[in-house]
Amino acid sequence: MIGATCWLIPDGYLPLAGDSTYRGHDCLCLLNAGHVPVQVWIDLFFEDRDPVEGLPVQLAARRCRHLRLDDPGALGGFVLPRQAPYALMVRSSLPIVVQYSRLDTTQANMSFLSVMGFPVQQPGGGEVP
Repeated sequence: MIGATCWLIPDGYLPLAGDSTYRGHDCLCLLNAGHVPVQVWIDLFFEDRDPVEGLPVQLAARRCRHLRLDDPGALGGFVLPRQAPYALMVRSSLPIVVQYSRLDTTQANMSFLSVMGFPVQQPGGGEVP
């Protein structure tokens, strides 16, 4: 199977929407290259408040899914606050691949970043459930 069952993104930050045609946003990109649907859970960690854990996402077999984190529907109704640092832990029932992107439109010269998540394994090679 391709991927891992636990991924970390330590630097989340939903920017202001901006005045551009493009709205500033964060995006979580999930890939299930396997032949079986996968259950995914998203945990959010903040500097100044308790974590929000276990936000469920379904990921079909042999599909990708792009979750715009400024859309509460992507997070089961949870509204991610803008301009608040956060981190993500993405857990899944089977191995997947996770990527994170941010579009910042607060300036005329927009900025875009995209990074792969960090796959986590327990000591001894076992993955975190």
